[in-house]
Amino acid sequence: MTHPLDIAVVGATGSVGEALVQILEELAFPVATLHLLASMESAGSSVMFAGKKLKVREVDSFDFAQVKLAFFATGAAVSRSFAGKALQAGCTVIDLSGGLDDALALVPEANAERLASLSLPARIVSPCSAAVALAVALAPLKGLLDIERVQVMAALAVSAQGREAVSELARQTAELLNARPLEPRFFDRQVAFNLLAQVGAADEQGHTALERRLVSELRVLLGLPELKISVSCVQVPVFFGDSFSVAVQSRRPVDLAAVNQALEAADSIERVENDDYPTPVGDAVGQDVVYVGRVRHGVDEDQQLNLWLTTDNVRKGAALNAVQVAQLLIKHMP
Repeated sequence: MTHPLDIAVVGATGSVGEALVQILEELAFPVATLHLLASMESAGSSVMFAGKKLKVREVDSFDFAQVKLAFFATGAAVSRSFAGKALQAGCTVIDLSGGLDDALALVPEANAERLASLSLPARIVSPCSAAVALAVALAPLKGLLDIERVQVMAALAVSAQGREAVSELARQTAELLNARPLEPRFFDRQVAFNLLAQVGAADEQGHTALERRLVSELRVLLGLPELKISVSCVQVPVFFGDSFSVAVQSRRPVDLAAVNQALEAADSIERVENDDYPTPVGDAVGQDVVYVGRVRHGVDEDQQLNLWLTTDNVRKGAALNAVQVAQLLIKHMP
């Protein structure tokens, strides 16, 4: 039996941090003492856990020697500032910020075997929510397909950019519905009732940091370092729930019956029959799976597999994946 652990959640007042705390309780994770940490601006507030109100404290003054495990549900700058200190104090770090480039990226449904050779304490990355969704859906198909290329159009919810982005979409929607002049604030233009062709600033080659991160993490998670991946991330006027149009190019014809069988047998996947299709609002939000629908060949190419995916980006793509990684980790802890 696993002994209860002292745990810290850094960024406990954010949407992902709050989801982490909720999932730790729902899954009866063996928590001895839970330390909730945030910036000075958010410290002092309270978060419910196991029927109690826990006070959020400042991360700046926290001694990480008090805990064995720390979740960093923060921006990359905070992770760079404090994750190293936590590791030096003997604390294993699960980071959701993308700020630890040299750490191991893990999605239990895709590459859990990587934990076998890991020495603790360690730094582990819970990848971006888009990479989690794609890895969960594609990992069961690796043995069936001789994958040559993956093309992804990612329709991303605003919640990936935090509560301020959610509030901005709500405000813009209200302004437009009430025929009032719209002045964009968080986003550089209207996002309500609109599509934005990129998420974040583009580099000289026209790719955003998120697109490059998604390519890099997906290669690691699938164990295919040379895999050709093209990604376009689009900001859509959806509060929660990411969706993906995916085209997988195989070097040999795709057996759709075998693909459907593998998807149905896989953990964390809900396959939707082709006479229907899943949506973020109607299916994915609040759920712990990746929905997969519209499973089909290319229009005139049986070596191409097309898929439609949708999942809760905050819950499944971020918080739940981090907790599932922790569930595997504690089996290796003394």
